Amino acid sequence: MQRWRGFEAIPSGWGRSVVTIGVFDGVHRGHQAIIGHAVKRARDSGLQSVVMTFDPHPAEVVRPGSHPAVLTEPVRKAELIEALGVDALCVVPFTPAFSQLTPSEFVHDVLVESLHTAAVVVGDNFRFGHRAAGDVAMLESLGRTFGFTLEDAPLVAEDGLVFSSTYIRSCVDAGDVRAAAAALGRPHRLAGVVVRGDQRGRELGYPTANLMTHRYAAVPADGIYAAWLTRGGENGARLPASVSIGTNPTFSGRERRVEAYVLDFAGDLYGERVSLDFVAHLREQRKYDAIEPLVAQIKADVAETRVLLG
Repeated sequence: MQRWRGFEAIPSGWGRSVVTIGVFDGVHRGHQAIIGHAVKRARDSGLQSVVMTFDPHPAEVVRPGSHPAVLTEPVRKAELIEALGVDALCVVPFTPAFSQLTPSEFVHDVLVESLHTAAVVVGDNFRFGHRAAGDVAMLESLGRTFGFTLEDAPLVAEDGLVFSSTYIRSCVDAGDVRAAAAALGRPHRLAGVVVRGDQRGRELGYPTANLMTHRYAAVPADGIYAAWLTRGGENGARLPASVSIGTNPTFSGRERRVEAYVLDFAGDLYGERVSLDFVAHLREQRKYDAIEPLVAQIKADVAETRVLLG
């Protein structure tokens, strides 16, 4: 898959394309359907498929301070999009000037002049242009003017529930990682670099890896979880882990942390970038009056994690 940062990176002589547009945070089952539709349409027509997305998140530019929690970091998002068979990914810097483009300017400058669009595939709820003034009907009309077709991909739903990034964020925020995984089509992932903590877990007999995560990362609700920790990239070793998220109320902690106890592991993870794929929520955070009941509960959590992860 070719990867472009901005329209100026598009190779000269790039031919006509089938384009799909969106933030695609999470690359969830709904996104997968839309992107897959675009890839099939392109292959059937002998054209190239292009996914156009944005960085930073448009919400942060239009309404500073409103950046939503991020389900997939840029590198991970690109990997997931590439796995769907896309020919090119165009990441557009979303600037204040870009946000001012009217719907017709967006279509002319971006879709026609830059991407040589033959067809556009978008979801039913697609909006574009300054103040999101453009909708699917307007895009279809502009397509007739500029010579491209519009294919409106229906939203993906299950039991009447439409999968969306907003819905998945709410699941993660509530700690319902099973529901998030069902909508994503895979477990919710949280990545970060392992940093030194208070060494308290080591004193209790359960040393943990403390993750320093991205500032906007979608961190699940406080609680204890069963998860898979992966080190060494996508194809690296996958290890079972019992994960604690919260402030360590037993020790009157104030800083919210993500700490993973890796089962049957005695190595050193400091400085490594690892990821956590959340499988199940085990329980909420609790404050204990003594160390002994806390250690007993951790032991029970580890045993439950071992059973859940097989």
